[in-house]
Amino acid sequence: MTARILAVDDIAANLRLLEAKLVSEFYEVLLASSGPEALQAAAAQLPDVILLDVMMPGMDGYEVCRVLKANPRTQHIPVVMVTALTDPTERVRGLEAGADDFLSKPVDNATLFARLRALLRVKQVQDAWRLRAETVRDLGVDGLDGGAVSIAGARALLLDEEGDEAAAVTDALAQDGIAVTRAHSPEECWNEAMTGRYDLALLSMPEEGAEMLRLASRFRAHGETRDLPLLLLADLSQKAQVLRGFDLGANDHAFRPLDPNELRARARNQVRRKRYQERLRAELDRSLEMAVTDQLTGLRNRRYVRRHLDSLLRSEEVGVLLVDIDRFKSINDTHGHAVGDVALREVAARLKGQIRAADVVARYGGEEFLLVLTGARGPFAMAVAERLREVVADQPVASGRLSLPVTISVGVATGGPNVPADALIEAADRALYRAKAEGRNCVRLGSLERTTAD
Repeated sequence: MTARILAVDDIAANLRLLEAKLVSEFYEVLLASSGPEALQAAAAQLPDVILLDVMMPGMDGYEVCRVLKANPRTQHIPVVMVTALTDPTERVRGLEAGADDFLSKPVDNATLFARLRALLRVKQVQDAWRLRAETVRDLGVDGLDGGAVSIAGARALLLDEEGDEAAAVTDALAQDGIAVTRAHSPEECWNEAMTGRYDLALLSMPEEGAEMLRLASRFRAHGETRDLPLLLLADLSQKAQVLRGFDLGANDHAFRPLDPNELRARARNQVRRKRYQERLRAELDRSLEMAVTDQLTGLRNRRYVRRHLDSLLRSEEVGVLLVDIDRFKSINDTHGHAVGDVALREVAARLKGQIRAADVVARYGGEEFLLVLTGARGPFAMAVAERLREVVADQPVASGRLSLPVTISVGVATGGPNVPADALIEAADRALYRAKAEGRNCVRLGSLERTTAD
């Protein structure tokens, strides 16, 4: 997969060597030779991954990473720190600053490209969710609060067949409030993962790790587990298997002997990333719902019902009911708009309660509602309209101490494939006008053809 990589190093020779490696794998490469230059390039170019040298004069990689993660524009770009430092405390420091991984100089090509592929897979998914959410926000729907992602209440699933690491992993993650459930076999791990209760899975690789790699591949092949982060626990001698694991869908790794602080930092990062993705999904669901929903009544809005009607008329017989609350202006003028809103909500609820799951009722504007009945011919549509009229007229609307008699007039029209939606709505509107003119609180059937009777 191709992508744009920002490489940052204050030594020109290192930059050129890294650039040559990346270009040979057909990545687009951006270069920066200092921390401030890297921040400027990241904000302007929005690379897919940043390869960041740690030891730089003036502004080191740790500070650069912290600034990147504090900026909403760049905080979701994966960062891999490249360093000659081998002290585990330096890795932990980088991970806590927000880095996704560490690569040691000289950079091993196989490790570099395996990590890039794994990070890019996750970022592409998150970018897709973010783009959808931003598109809906462009329609004028507010997004969710963009605050920090919490790991509170997180649950991890550990597959440790031999039990050698269960206690150490459980104790380490417990310091961050992450509860660990141990699975004793791949099948038990699979069954637990399918419950959807977990934020992270850790796979402790035995000497022969093929079964763990098969499990990682299985996770990625199923929708229920596709987005569950996978962290491999392995011996350094199993490096080749770990790299293969990245290609099969693993997200991160930790080599033995396990450093508790490093394990905690890697687990936190993976949980946060998963929860951030879940937040994007929730925001998208909420935004889409708001984009097609009338906020006063909770019904679908005009934009949604028109598109729904257009879609049905490509292949279905459709009944359209245009409903108007009789003498609604007098309710507002006599009792105020707050009471008028109560009446609107109550009528909306009664209409919604009388239709099938396949049908749609929407607030069409003001005190008008539009109902679209799937597969409805004239007699059926008229029967539904009459039932709606009776349900509304049967009981007055209560607002505080007020008890308001409310009635509706309904215009009905039906049509099939190739009938323009505008023509169908216009026919229902003419029928509604006739119902209002003939005394209100009644139902009239319209024709697609203009006649003297209409």
